[in-house]
Amino acid sequence: MPKYRHRLPQTSGELFVTDGGLETTLIFHHGITLPEFAAFVLMQDDTGVDTLQRYYREYGTLAQRYGVGFLFDSPTWRASRDWGQRLGFSEQALADLNRRSIELLMGIRDSSETHATRGVISGCIGPRADGYVPSRRMSSEEAAEYHLPQVRTFSQTEADMISVLTLNYVEEAIGVTLAARSVGMPVAISFTVETDGTLPTGDTLKEAIERTDDATAAFPAYYMINCAHPTHFRQSLDLAGTWLSRVRGLRANASQKSHAELNDATELDDGDPRSFGTDYRRLKARLPQLSVLGGCCGTDKRHIEAICKAVLE
Repeated sequence: MPKYRHRLPQTSGELFVTDGGLETTLIFHHGITLPEFAAFVLMQDDTGVDTLQRYYREYGTLAQRYGVGFLFDSPTWRASRDWGQRLGFSEQALADLNRRSIELLMGIRDSSETHATRGVISGCIGPRADGYVPSRRMSSEEAAEYHLPQVRTFSQTEADMISVLTLNYVEEAIGVTLAARSVGMPVAISFTVETDGTLPTGDTLKEAIERTDDATAAFPAYYMINCAHPTHFRQSLDLAGTWLSRVRGLRANASQKSHAELNDATELDDGDPRSFGTDYRRLKARLPQLSVLGGCCGTDKRHIEAICKAVLE
């Protein structure tokens, strides 16, 4: 039985951290090839599973050190139908790897969780198309149908919730939210923005969140911003409104480069972890409901520890 599905502790004021940029860490720090940026392929053999176990355990230990909760996002950002087909996986094989990813995280949580450092397990879902460019835009109905198989698979596991990362247009956010609602799974919706703080479609964060809430009866448990540097979106938070209270999570990039520049980069830009932590402290002061703090592309343990030091010490 899922442990926190019906009462997510991060929505009740408890502070949680996440891991950093899983894929960029594996590629640039460990020299692991990830076809199509897909980390779930590591779940196919013991060596890959061991790599993921070590990765998550290191972050869990960090969370324990600072006495905060840890949000375990599964390595399944690319484990949906279209990406799976590109990599040669059947729908059954994808479902199996999604389930096994949750089981992996359950084993780590069961061996490390304390009352002070609770572990929430989230099934991670990514966009159908590119994370930076809304090249294949779906209607909300199409998006619900596309994402439902992965959502349903997670609902049949011990996952507490679903995290949908790097969404770049509203209709997909609405669709995956409706899919989650249809199976009773709490869902966090995370948008990515360009250097001007707007989605690639031109929508502001305020507009994206309000439109998603309006179309889904405010079903998302909360919203997040990910895969953009804090300097890219902090001015967006000047737009007043109740939408700000719906933003509970940040998973920013280490680099101040644009998405286009990051796509063309051959070397990792890991920025300045100390400044990264300072940025989070300032953002937390502007977002009183902020309770989930983590990283995305280019970030690693140094960045998450810098966040903990800046926010907690």
